[in-house]
Amino acid sequence: MNDTPAQVPDAQGLAQAAAAAGKAARGLPPIHLWNPPFCGDMDIEIRRDGSWHYMKSPIGRIALVRLFSTILKREADGHYYLVTPVEKVRIRVVDAPFLVVGAEIEGAGEAQVIRLRTNVDDQMAIDEAHPLRVEIDAATGEPSPYVRVRDQLDGLINRAVFYDLVNAAEEQVGPEGAPVLGVWSSGRFWPIGRLDGRDMGGQAA
Repeated sequence: MNDTPAQVPDAQGLAQAAAAAGKAARGLPPIHLWNPPFCGDMDIEIRRDGSWHYMKSPIGRIALVRLFSTILKREADGHYYLVTPVEKVRIRVVDAPFLVVGAEIEGAGEAQVIRLRTNVDDQMAIDEAHPLRVEIDAATGEPSPYVRVRDQLDGLINRAVFYDLVNAAEEQVGPEGAPVLGVWSSGRFWPIGRLDGRDMGGQAA
């Protein structure tokens, strides 16, 4: 991360601009319509547990974290930015920008719908627009489950919620003929693991 301009907006100024933009939009700001100049790197980091840190200190105000989350975007370069109509700053994300902390399971079988909630109160059902995938660490074999929250932003599903999904899972035959464990939601079967112990990727069957 280089080519940083000399002046980078501080967190307070960015929050004020974000609040104004959100109020004008009456909901999630239309950040996809904004193309402000890049103003440099800001010392904000989103850690794997979903916590936000500014200058290595945790941001304790959940309202401020939620506010920043509404102006977060990921661009084609793979980096994450906080964007207002007049400025754009780059921040660090260790894994995924959101943490999924709650789940509600409605119905059963193919009619089942699984609704998830993030640490900043985004809510979505697992469906075509919010697909579920599970990545397996090649070294440890540990699964990391994710759901697409919005745009190019993912949520890491925490351990407790993943156990809820495992408890609701059933066995199906995967596209390669191998037994697959997964969950139904919004009319599709979403694999969460292969029963033969191999990496099954994260695509819906």
